[in-house]
Amino acid sequence: MLTTYRDVLSRPGAVLFSSTAVVSRLPLSMAGFGIVLLVSERTGSYGRAGVLAAVYVLAAAVFGPTQGRLADRLGQSRVLWVVGAVYALGMALTLVAIGEDWATPLPHVCVAIAGLATPQTGSMVRARWTHAVADRSQLNTAFSIEAVLDEVVFMVGPVLVTVLTLQLSDYAGLIAAAAAASLGSWALATQRRTEPPLVEHVEGARPPIGWGLLGPVVASSVGLGMLFGSAEVIVVAFCTEEGNRGAAGFVIAIWATGSLIAGVVVGALPQPAEPLHRLRASLLALALLFAPLAVLSGIPLIAVGMFLTGFMISPTLIATVNLIERSMPSSRLTEALTWTTTGLAVGVAPGSAIAGWVIDHQGASAGFLVPLISGLAAAAVAWSIRTPSRGAAG
Repeated sequence: MLTTYRDVLSRPGAVLFSSTAVVSRLPLSMAGFGIVLLVSERTGSYGRAGVLAAVYVLAAAVFGPTQGRLADRLGQSRVLWVVGAVYALGMALTLVAIGEDWATPLPHVCVAIAGLATPQTGSMVRARWTHAVADRSQLNTAFSIEAVLDEVVFMVGPVLVTVLTLQLSDYAGLIAAAAAASLGSWALATQRRTEPPLVEHVEGARPPIGWGLLGPVVASSVGLGMLFGSAEVIVVAFCTEEGNRGAAGFVIAIWATGSLIAGVVVGALPQPAEPLHRLRASLLALALLFAPLAVLSGIPLIAVGMFLTGFMISPTLIATVNLIERSMPSSRLTEALTWTTTGLAVGVAPGSAIAGWVIDHQGASAGFLVPLISGLAAAAVAWSIRTPSRGAAG
């Protein structure tokens, strides 16, 4: 296992660009969660908090594919310098809007600005791996590294934003998220030697992106995103009902720990199964593992249940990236990967909003039915996917 990871990480610049991207991805687990904590603390409404968080992630989804396309055509560095600056501005406006209780829809506009400029460094760093790794058999390990680092982000981020928001200042968590996104993006922008080559744009010469496969993958990602978005809001509400609101960040971190462990194991597999089969199986297992949580009581039992569901997250995400990398033209890989991220973000938006509504009306335990149903829907779509040859038009 160690040899497998050492061989991949020995690529020139790999450790630096991968670790830098971790910092820039912290807002993935901090911004939406921080908005929920801040708004619910000030207003007492999980529905309002969920809607604002939904606007944030939905805005990120709208511009995500465009950002990926621009990165392919103009270069990652140029794009990262701009989005890092705009993200900082948008988050600053968001804090002022919430703090000063600006009238609707001004807070929504502010979070949308931040969302639109969310750096798509997760897709960009995976594109760097495809450029850095000559042996395609090692890409599974490279993508597993990124999946594991994603889980590190989701372990550290919720705990960090919870402690900063509840112990230091109402605004500290979102300030830290903004700093991580902007500074991390700019640091990645300086690493020009590992940046994928530009794609020369000639009208009519771009290969088709293959929507016959990518479309269902994105649709499945929407369901997975609903699962993620709803789970965060539910955990906050459940811990609050149990009288220990501060435990929410730790439960989310435990959830990510399960995924991290699974990601490390998958990354060491020498010949993984066909990615579509893995995607179908892991999505179905992930959904079904949420079923018992609706009837469990107490934070310790919920933490154990979330830990077990976490074991299916990394295998699902790794299989998705492997499937896209094998099927999409290399000149449009960043764009294609960003579309899957967009699917996740689009799902997070209604997932958090629906979960907020269910919690306000039925309580936190009933909310766990939202990720169960969302996951089953995602699994159903995954079973409809057919794999064309690389670059086939959809």
